Amino acid sequence: MIETPKPAVTASPVVRYKWELLALLWGAFFLNQADRQIFSVVLPLIRKDLGLTDAELGLIASALVWTYGLLVPIAGFIGDRLPRRNILGFCLLFWSVATLFTGTCSTLLQFIGLRGIGTGGGEAFYAPSANALLGETYPEKRAFVLSIHQTAAYFGIILSGLIAGYVGEHYGWRNAFYGFGSLGVVLAAVFFWRIPKDSPNVGIVGQRPLLTEIGATARIVVRKPTVVLLTLAFGCMVFVNVGYLTWMPSFLAEKFGLSLTEAGFSSLFYHHLGAFLGVLSGARIADQYAKINPRARLLVQAAGLLLGAPFIYWISMSNTQTLTYAALFGFGIFRGWYDSNIVASLYEVVSPTIRSSAYGLMLACAFLIGASAPYLLGVLKPTLGLTVGLASLSWAYVLGAALIGSGAVWFFDKDREPSL
Repeated sequence: MIETPKPAVTASPVVRYKWELLALLWGAFFLNQADRQIFSVVLPLIRKDLGLTDAELGLIASALVWTYGLLVPIAGFIGDRLPRRNILGFCLLFWSVATLFTGTCSTLLQFIGLRGIGTGGGEAFYAPSANALLGETYPEKRAFVLSIHQTAAYFGIILSGLIAGYVGEHYGWRNAFYGFGSLGVVLAAVFFWRIPKDSPNVGIVGQRPLLTEIGATARIVVRKPTVVLLTLAFGCMVFVNVGYLTWMPSFLAEKFGLSLTEAGFSSLFYHHLGAFLGVLSGARIADQYAKINPRARLLVQAAGLLLGAPFIYWISMSNTQTLTYAALFGFGIFRGWYDSNIVASLYEVVSPTIRSSAYGLMLACAFLIGASAPYLLGVLKPTLGLTVGLASLSWAYVLGAALIGSGAVWFFDKDREPSL
């Protein structure tokens, strides 16, 4: 009897689309974080070349975060009513062009316009639509897929520290912006080519005016104390993160006499290596224990902030490079625990119809809370120094852990979505 050959097993178009979407969004998020970090890495070169003060440099960094915080709620609502593929493609193109032209800046106002408003404004439209699209595409592996997507942030920050530092030292800081901006323009073209146009998303508020929608969703989420506490804790985390990312390269260069390339790489590699491991392990732990205890995602986040706080203090106070790098790694592990469940925890307590909008509001509040850190550290740097300033950031992590723990214990059961 002659057996009929079985056809080769190939991935279905749906499976191929899912993984191609994840890969392209991973690349976009990589550049999202890399473009944001370039400025901090080449900051000493910009200070020397243009004569800007520490306070002015901190203001440029804060301007990006303020712009991001103001626009991200609008981005969230647009993500619930317009095709997300178009939003993601155009915002990638916009912030990449702004990054490219940041290389032409020579004044404070130009940096604020292109770096702060241009790059920050474009990047604001990415996260709400990307996370909502991935969450809907992978409903059964949501935390794991969102964690894979989150790893792009770590790789983007690490490699931008290495590449931008090297390019800045050898070819000038302007070429660092030209290179990363150009890569984003190319990726935007590939994204439009490979990802099919999706249908507009219609949430609970349909076609009402945008401000009406924002108000309607805000009224829903503020009635849930768990959402409010998660948002305040996110603000604590952002305060630490943007302060650390802005000033750590300069801190290492000044404290240990490192070159720009060494400081840019070391300040970001050890922390984000830990965060990469932490975000994957945190997602696995949360997914496993959420089957037993629905509060597990929030508890993992709270534990991450509480356990990470001492390492933030040790980063600044350690007297050797080895101890500083070990502290950066430990800080990263527990920061990753927190990051792994930011979106998944929120989705536990908001309706699927307003997830993009609710996440946009959460990002807005958190980034507006945290945006002042680079500027404050820059103002305090000439008097207190970066050592004391960076060490004091540990208290924000402790406060964030207390806020999440309170939500998990007292409000989660009432606020949790019954459909979950």
